[in-house]
Order: sequence, then structure tokens, then C-alpha cells
Amino acid sequence: MLNLKLQTPRQRRHMQDRYAGDVGDYIKLALIRTLSAFGKVGVSWYLYPDERHNADGRHTAYLYERENWRYLDPELFDLLQETVLGSRSVQALHSAFDKDSYFAAEPVPIGLPASERSTARKNWFDRSLDQLTHCDLVFADPDNGLVGDEDWRRKATSFGKQIPLSEARALSAGRCAVIYHHNSRFKGGHDAEVDSWLRALGMPAIAVRATAYSCRSFFVVNPDTEIVERTRAFCDRWKNHKVRLHASTSL
Repeated sequence: MLNLKLQTPRQRRHMQDRYAGDVGDYIKLALIRTLSAFGKVGVSWYLYPDERHNADGRHTAYLYERENWRYLDPELFDLLQETVLGSRSVQALHSAFDKDSYFAAEPVPIGLPASERSTARKNWFDRSLDQLTHCDLVFADPDNGLVGDEDWRRKATSFGKQIPLSEARALSAGRCAVIYHHNSRFKGGHDAEVDSWLRALGMPAIAVRATAYSCRSFFVVNPDTEIVERTRAFCDRWKNHKVRLHASTSL
């Protein structure tokens, strides 16, 4: 049996390193690896400081169930096992990607006066977008996922953990992007929430639902025919692990 040991708060001193290697990483990185057979991949990490007020990032029990999970992507499983047992960091996840991949890894701006937050965020995003110019597929990984574009959001302290629709659309312009979203207490349930964001994106998109340990969704925006088929194949391979292609009821 694996001797998993969670890192202490003192060890988890980098940006969002406490998430590295959890089951969410396994699912999302396996999805990106499935979709990235052709072209250059870019990742916008949306790095936010570690928080200690909840147990997020501790969903590593899947590593104990080696026979049940490893076959889905053996190379990735082994990497994440090493990450959790070793120096748990976002940087360690870069090995899951092709060596020619691009990473926008500047931490999101936080701790600024409310009057400066919107401009700082715009400048940060412009720099990140510029780093991903040559990518054919982009993955955006905010902690909490999609939010609207209301001006007041940019002044909120939690905005660093979110991606507004405008940024999602900009990342998807002229290429495919995969946007992470952590499902919320949406009125009508999570399927209705996913339908709502698919409409709000205003671009061709499909969604993957993953509900192992916690509920998360991945919006695959501007997919071509091959990306759609690869997404379907991914969901079929992972269907016994609470992963499915979202069946829209309102689009």
C-alpha cells in the first residue's frame, strides 16, 4: 500500500501547490493530454496563494486504488504519485506536458487596493495571453472557474480565483481552449449550471462533467471535429470514474 503523507502547512508555501496531484489534476491533465495530440499546448495556471481554511487538495485517495485508476493514464498516474509523495508543486505538473508546451505561470495579482485591482488584473491577463500566442490548445485553470464580467467582480478579493467570460473568450479566440469550472450551488443543479455557462460563453462549446470526490466541469470551447471526437473518447474511457460528456437539455 502506498504510504501517502500530506505536506504540512509550512511545506505548502508556494502558489496553490496544495492542489498538485489530487484527483482533479489527474482528470484534467489526462483530458488535456488526450486533446493535445497535435499542435502546441499552453497552460494558464491562474496561480493563487495557498489557503488553509479548508481541506481542498486532499483528494488523493485515488492513489491508494492503483488497480482502479492507473490504467487510465499510467504515465500521468505515476507522475502524480511522485508529486504527492515528494515536493508537491504546480511546477512538478509541467512534466505531464510535451516539452514544447507553454506555461503562463505569473501569480494573479492580489493584496492591492480596490481601486487598483481591475487594471492590475487586465495587465496580468494581457501578459499571460501574450505568452500563449503560439498555442493551438490552451487550458485555463482558475480555482473556482467561470464568473460574469460585471465591473464589481474585478474589485472583489476573490477575483483571483475566477475567470470572467471575457478572459475565457479571449483565450479561445481562433483556437480551442479548455476552461476549468468548479461547480457551485447553482439554483436548478449542476446540469443547469453547465447549460447556463454554455449559453453565456456565446461560442461553440461542449462540456465534460467529472464528479469523483467533488463536482467539476471542463468547458471545451471552439473544438474542431477531432477535438470533439477525442473528448467523447475520453469520456467513454473514464465513464466508470464518474466522468461523462454533458448532455445539454436547453441548448
